[in-house]
Amino acid sequence: MPAEQFHDWLRREGRIVVVGASLAGLRAAETLRAEGFTGSLTMIGDEPYQPYDRPPLSKAVLLGKASPDRTELPRRREIDATWRLGVAATGLDLAGKRVRLADGDEVPYDRLLIATGVRARPWPKEEEAQLDGVCVLRTRDDGVRLHRRLKAAPRRVFVIGAGFTGSEIASACRDQGIAVTVAERADAPLVGALGGVIGAVAAELHRDNGVDLRTGVMVTGLEGDSVGRVRAAHLSDGSVVETDVVVVALGATRNTDWLAGSGLGAGPRGVACDAGCRAFDFRGIVTDDVFVAGDVARSPHPLFGYQFLSLEHWGNAVAQAEVAAHNMISASSDRRPHLWVPAFWSSQFGVNVKSVGVPSMGTEIMITQGSLAERRFVGVYGYQGRVIAAVSFDSTRWLEFYERQIERGAPFPVEYPTVDRRPEGRKPVPADFPDPSLPTHGPTVTLSGYSPADRRLVFTPARH
Repeated sequence: MPAEQFHDWLRREGRIVVVGASLAGLRAAETLRAEGFTGSLTMIGDEPYQPYDRPPLSKAVLLGKASPDRTELPRRREIDATWRLGVAATGLDLAGKRVRLADGDEVPYDRLLIATGVRARPWPKEEEAQLDGVCVLRTRDDGVRLHRRLKAAPRRVFVIGAGFTGSEIASACRDQGIAVTVAERADAPLVGALGGVIGAVAAELHRDNGVDLRTGVMVTGLEGDSVGRVRAAHLSDGSVVETDVVVVALGATRNTDWLAGSGLGAGPRGVACDAGCRAFDFRGIVTDDVFVAGDVARSPHPLFGYQFLSLEHWGNAVAQAEVAAHNMISASSDRRPHLWVPAFWSSQFGVNVKSVGVPSMGTEIMITQGSLAERRFVGVYGYQGRVIAAVSFDSTRWLEFYERQIERGAPFPVEYPTVDRRPEGRKPVPADFPDPSLPTHGPTVTLSGYSPADRRLVFTPARH
């Protein structure tokens, strides 16, 4: 069948399956219908809920300003889909074009979108992770459980990890007058995402708001009482913190386990795809009927040295899903690349934190507006002589300007009349990111590109 004829048929009668009833999955489905797809559409999700919004779970929900069961995503249009909710995908047959489900069923497809996102990384000691009072925060059910714990007036909440989620949880606790201890193996909060210069400001924010912040320490164990409730956390410096709620905020794991053995280029870092969202197989050959979008995707970006980026960003999930959906039902000449500039925001301790670009690529930082001491500023990151990212604390209005600088590869250090001429803003200083080889809660953008000379895969043909 000629390509043009095939795509006409695909739009009219094709079978598209979306694995991941998520933000990316929903927006992709809406885009498919908006662009004229009239074939069958199947949405598969391991949770029993319609797609919902996750950012409020660590913000408004914990503060009691929003109900966890009222976070469903608004619908842009009716998608006329078959919903398979509460049943996980367990395997993929690439040759047979079938998705295997946990209930034993198989769903055939002509085009597949993988939008399975990430899950919270659990506490690694399984017996301790099962103690009553040990929580994670990623899903709606997680939000319900943690909200109930906080409403029960715990004596102290103990948060493991001072990334964005851990910091937002600590902020929500302090807003409600709950005593909270945060343990972070790095020297300050947010260092994996924003570096040590900004981390030092974040540390002051925690402490000035009454958080018992412990940095440079690891949690060596969680202790339970005689009936299986958590009662204390043991730290590597020998200290013990009594607590009745522990929140494990150690970052996320990409949901790719179900793709093991499928032949796709999928692993702990995500599913590799090209800039048009087409998945690679494990040999590096691009597929034409499997696409990827959202947090689970790894794709190259020309603005950032063609490094493969994994982005845990709300806006990226939407933009990438729209590109993937368009490309799934379009001829190659009509496809477009996903070139969205990463952007991320957080609200903690009354401060709005937002970043654009890839801060973790930056080797240097300049404070170009405002002041670190006042916690109202913009910091610009440089990498190999150009602007690579920017972060703002209560100064969001500047970020659109710096996004344009990132897009055009503006030189670094910056030389604008608006640049702060106080001593801290006059010259770049090291951004002070931790050694990326050390495990941490990590950045919200993960660089996962390898040198082409770094041969990490050996293919051994099966013997018959």
